[in-house]
Order: sequence, then structure tokens, then C-alpha cells
Amino acid sequence: MTRKFAYVVYKITFPNGKIYIGKDIGKDGHTIRYFGSWNYNRVEADFTKDDLKDFAIRREILFEGHDKVEIGLKEMALIVEQGANNPELGYNTVPKFRPAKRSQ
Repeated sequence: MTRKFAYVVYKITFPNGKIYIGKDIGKDGHTIRYFGSWNYNRVEADFTKDDLKDFAIRREILFEGHDKVEIGLKEMALIVEQGANNPELGYNTVPKFRPAKRSQ
């Protein structure tokens, strides 16, 4: 079976609009069943029991490549660019979010 994608950086969007950006660099390339290693406790805490009864997430492929190092660098860049590490916008914990300092 030929893989449709090589290694990828993907974005998951949750029903509350928060995002998680990750990478899939598995041995055989990207697989449709992989949805990342986000912290399910952090995500679940943002939803009620009723919310979780009908829960849909969206996964988008943001970048594809054949080099694991390139994929890792692109993942980090996209996390920062899209604010996925800002707790108000996303669920990524790495790299650590640093709010912009205000000038006086």
C-alpha cells in the first residue's frame, strides 16, 4: 500500500476553537488514524459532559516533507506562528508560551 503522505505537520481544531499542532513522522509516513499526543486531560477539562456526547475534531495537514528534522522545525515554527502554545488559543505546551512584553 502506498502512503498518500510522507511526514506531516497537522493541526487539530477542537469544538471550542482551540488548536493543537503536531507532527506525524512514523516509520511508514503519515497515517489517517494518528491524531497526535495532545494531553487529553487538558482538553477534556474545557468541555462539559454534555459537550463530550457529540464531539468532533478537525485535522488539517499544514505541511508535508520527507525529512524528519525539517518536519520538526516546521512544527515548532507553526506552533508559535499560530499561537497553539498560548493557553487561550491552543493546547500545545512546547515551546513554552511567552507573552509579548509591553513597552511603556
